[in-house]
Amino acid sequence: MLGTYIKGFSKLTKAEKIDWLANNYFENPEEGKALLQNYWHADAKTQKLHDEFIENTLTNYYLPFGVAPNFKIDDEIFTLPMAIEESSVVAAAAKSASFWFNRGGFKTEIIGTKKVGHVHFVYYGDSNKLWEFINEIKNKFYEDTADITENMRKRGGGIQDIMLIDKTFEEPNYYQLKATFETVDSMGANFINTCLEQFSQTLQREIQTSDRFTEEEKQIQIIMCILSNYTPECLVRAEVSCPIEELATDDVSAEEFVQKFERAVHVARIEPYRATTHNKGIMNGIDAVVIATGNDFRAIEAACHTYAARSGQYRSLTDCEVKDGVFRFWIEVPLALGTVGGLTKLHPVVKLAHEMLGRPSAKKLMGMVAASGLAQNFGALRALVTTGIQKGHMKMHLLNVLNQLGATEEEKQQMVAYFKDKVPHYNEIVKGYNDLKNA
Repeated sequence: MLGTYIKGFSKLTKAEKIDWLANNYFENPEEGKALLQNYWHADAKTQKLHDEFIENTLTNYYLPFGVAPNFKIDDEIFTLPMAIEESSVVAAAAKSASFWFNRGGFKTEIIGTKKVGHVHFVYYGDSNKLWEFINEIKNKFYEDTADITENMRKRGGGIQDIMLIDKTFEEPNYYQLKATFETVDSMGANFINTCLEQFSQTLQREIQTSDRFTEEEKQIQIIMCILSNYTPECLVRAEVSCPIEELATDDVSAEEFVQKFERAVHVARIEPYRATTHNKGIMNGIDAVVIATGNDFRAIEAACHTYAARSGQYRSLTDCEVKDGVFRFWIEVPLALGTVGGLTKLHPVVKLAHEMLGRPSAKKLMGMVAASGLAQNFGALRALVTTGIQKGHMKMHLLNVLNQLGATEEEKQQMVAYFKDKVPHYNEIVKGYNDLKNA
């Protein structure tokens, strides 16, 4: 039977963990152990650093780290770092960046940088009494977190507001203390959560020592204290635009291209099946830069997809407009990013990525990430409404298939040349390779 229970796994040494895993799960334990060790960093100090990022680390999992040059963003030129495994993403981003380079580039606007956290709690009394009380003791929340927020306030951040939210119409006796924060160049998760936990203690203490509440009303229950990864007020917009006539391709006229492109975007705004794939392509560009810069791509994904559904239906994150002979294409996304703290100061390649970008502020990085997502979406839609997505994608995928088949470098070159003017579908690649081997 596959699977073995073990107690105290975390207390084993790294070598003991690898031995246990190999002996219980691998068909060839020695080969498995050798593969895990082969991905260790040659420098022991660097490997120890990686080992301590998470628990029960056995080895490293590598993603390709590439770059997309020629991004003109707010009249500055950047080469964006991208960590991703999917074929054609980096190429598409770079191609779109080059296309827009001489058409004004990407223009960005930071709409807001607020982040949100909640103390979720249960209260069994009069809501009006609670509402008045929270407003009266509001300063206590700021006073009790003064030491926590001191450094953040020196950098221009801190707690922006605290308010009571009554959710009893959805869940009996359920309330929230909703707090908004400015965390400047830090993503701020630990800062926010620490403040929220102090808020909960302040709330309990103040209610317990107040003479306006009955004993029953004093029995509030703190459910949890946690930031929200939905950040609709930590928002950035990126846009490109050009005269319609500059959008002609070898396959379609400018007018036809714009008409099909606009309709493709509108389809993604009304059809959730298409919107999901449309936004997934956007996230290819966003996630790749987010990962390369040491930020939390799961949080970004969650926020962006929630934002896409804010109307009650899941829709496209991008939109376009054709007016007075000008084509405009834009994206508006919530991006809670950090350029200090976390991996930004620990992971050697992440540090290099920030250096490449000129050690940007969080706001500047928001613009870069949004531009990457918009570029990726433009490249995908441009292919879809002209030659089709597979022509470019499968050519990038060709080498992956050939590597699976064990092709030599000479064979790869021959196969690339053979498929130069063809769309290389998987079965055709296998057949072509077998024909080459048997020739």
